[in-house]
This record gives sequence, structure tokens and C-alpha cells, in this order.
Amino acid sequence: MPKINGNQIAPGNVIEHDGGLWVAVKTNAVKPGKGGAFNQVELKNLIDGRKLNERFRADATVEAIDLELKDFSFLYAQGESLVFMDLESYEQIELASDWVGERAAFLQDGMKVTLQMHEARPISIKLPTHVILEIVEADPVVRAQTATSSYKPAKLENGLRVLVPTFIEAGERIVVDTNDVAYIRRAE
Repeated sequence: MPKINGNQIAPGNVIEHDGGLWVAVKTNAVKPGKGGAFNQVELKNLIDGRKLNERFRADATVEAIDLELKDFSFLYAQGESLVFMDLESYEQIELASDWVGERAAFLQDGMKVTLQMHEARPISIKLPTHVILEIVEADPVVRAQTATSSYKPAKLENGLRVLVPTFIEAGERIVVDTNDVAYIRRAE
């Protein structure tokens, strides 16, 4: 694994520190009047999400970690597990649905996802940014609302709720942002 100096750590770098994998979220190069320069780095643990602020002197070295990106296809949910297939080797892996989090509700049969892997172990999952889902329930419009800025609650086919413009009705298909769980536009 390549080593980098403490002053070379930049946002997005993944490093090994204190026996764990950390991603640099923010960095700030500090050059005090007295003493040596250092890099103030905000780190986030890739496994458990803990945050840490650490000072790295310019002459300190850390292990830079390269994560492998692999494409998988979502196959099905089985109890508390989600089953994915590696698109290159066709091997299947199971991930706990709570590891994927609430965004697991967006997974659809055959959906392509990207896993960040470290030593064949999944570290994070990236879903498509937008998915198309059907509205199964939409609240009626309240008469006093104005059409310009009003939104109403609606239930999606995956059980999640979003706010949609008043002209959207049950049975329509919409584009939803998987990161913000928000309405984008009508599906074409």
C-alpha cells in the first residue's frame, strides 16, 4: 500500500489510522508562527461512521488505501438479508438490510449498484441517484392551497412517503432522488 505524508491528505482520501479505515472529510493546512506545519483532518470511520479530528505533521506518513469499485446486480431480499450478484464473476453475496439502511427500499430486481470493496469486504454501497416509482396513494388537494408552492404527501409503491406537487395523482409514475427521498419530476 502506498504511503503518503500527513500534509498530502486531501478530502476523499481513504487512509489506515489507529487500526481502522477512515475517509478524510475536511482538511486544513495550518502553518503556525512557531513549530512545524501540520494538516488538521476531519476523519470518518468507514465501518462504524465515527468521526475524529486528527493532526498530521508534514513529516508523518500514513497508509493510503485504494478501494475497489465493483458492480453488482440486486437479485432479491431474503429475510433480513439482501442478495446481490457480482456482474463479472456471477458470484452472489448477502448483505444485511440494515447495513444498506433505509435506502434499501429503493432496490428493484436487477438494479445495478456499485460496492466499494476493501480486501473483498464491502465498505459502502452506491445506488442509482434516480429511480422511477409508482404513486399508490396521494392525499386530496386542500382547496385553499395555491398551485405555485403546494405539495401534498404521497405513498410510493415501496412504502416510502414523499411530498409531490398537487397535480400528481395515484397511479402516476415519478422520478425519485434516492439520496434525498424527494420527488424530482413525472416519469416519461
